[in-house]
This record gives sequence, structure tokens and C-alpha cells, in this order.
Amino acid sequence: MKLVILDRDGVINQDSADFVKTPDEWIALPGSIEAIARLSRAGWRVVIASNQSGIARGLFSMDVLTAIHAKMRREVSEAGGAIDAIFVCPHGPDDGCLCRKPLPGLFQDIGRRYEMSLAGIPAVGDSLRDLQACAAAGCAPWLVLTGNGRKTQDGGSLPAGTQIRDSLACVADALLAGEAQ
Repeated sequence: MKLVILDRDGVINQDSADFVKTPDEWIALPGSIEAIARLSRAGWRVVIASNQSGIARGLFSMDVLTAIHAKMRREVSEAGGAIDAIFVCPHGPDDGCLCRKPLPGLFQDIGRRYEMSLAGIPAVGDSLRDLQACAAAGCAPWLVLTGNGRKTQDGGSLPAGTQIRDSLACVADALLAGEAQ
């Protein structure tokens, strides 16, 4: 099975220091929806793994998060693709959970769901915690320079083997050209 794991904010959509709290605030980055659709049409299962501490902080409800994700799924569907699953950590930074990135819990949940090892599975993020979580789960880390990506790249200390691309569209180009998996 060809599987790719994506962070959401800063990879697929515009990130916000104030959190993405409504469907109207969720705005896709240029080319990201089409990138997901291209991967999906080529037989890749696209899975999202996203920290969503805005729930624990009381900034939005699970129902609102569901509506945001329905908008994202609808846009991908309209482009001819699909998102296979969305895994979220709803906890705050001090809640002591195992699913909040940089811990690998979300990725381990994905491995259990698909009954497979995540060794070498490409995982795309824009922050160091995304890359740390995917590397801890055995995935192949890919950094995009959208969202917080440039700051992450400039900060150094990236996990070994991290691939760097300008955007999710560029990652899709590389994956479809056989540069991973």
C-alpha cells in the first residue's frame, strides 16, 4: 500500500497563530488540494495527522473541527481525490498525552489502523515537532517550506534524511516521480 501522512496547518492550509477556528478561516495553500488529489488518483492513501489543541483550549468544538475537515475533504473531492483518514490530537501542550506531536502517538495509531509498519512511509510537515514525531515512528520525514517550514529549516537539527521541498505540490511531484516508496 502506498501511504503518505500529512500535517494539516502550514502544509495543506494557511496556518494561523490565532488557530484556524472556523471553516471560513480554513484556506487551502496554493496547489495543496490538487497535490492531494493527484496522489489519491495515483493510488496513494492520504492520511492527515494534526495537533488540534484549540479544542482543549476551548477555541472551537469537535463539531466545528468536523466542519473544517468536511470543507477540506469537499475541496479535495471536487479536485478528484480523497483523504483516506484524519487523525487529530485534541489535547493541550500540558495534558501529558502520547498523541501530541512531537510524540509519535498519532503515527502509531495510523500504523495500527492500517496494520502496517510505518518504516519509510513519507510524512510531510512544516514544523520540527512534525518531523520529530514522524521520525520517531519510523517514517521518512519531508519538510515543506510553507507555513513554518522556512523557520524550521533555518533552525537546523532536522531528523536525519529529511527531504525538503518548497510545497506539498512539490512533494507530490517527487512522490509521483518515484523519489520515495
